[in-house]
Amino acid sequence: MFKFFKITCDQATTICDKSQYGEASVYEKMQLNWHLLVCKICALYSKQNKKMSEIFNLKNGHCNKNNACLSTKDKEALKEQLNNFN
Repeated sequence: MFKFFKITCDQATTICDKSQYGEASVYEKMQLNWHLLVCKICALYSKQNKKMSEIFNLKNGHCNKNNACLSTKDKEALKEQLNNFN
């Protein structure tokens, strides 16, 4: 019965990423959960991946709140500097 849930570590990391963004199906989530029970390396990857996403979301919220964006003039100046660099 559990052979239906057997996946590789590469597949597990892909499903982990999809699951985090709500793109994984129920069957894929079941496969992932079974894999995480038996593979401690992928379980650690999943845990670290969730933590990194939390940190990025927190930072993203902070940046959006402060509205620390470049002005159009600054963007054009930066583009010009990058073009002159080449």
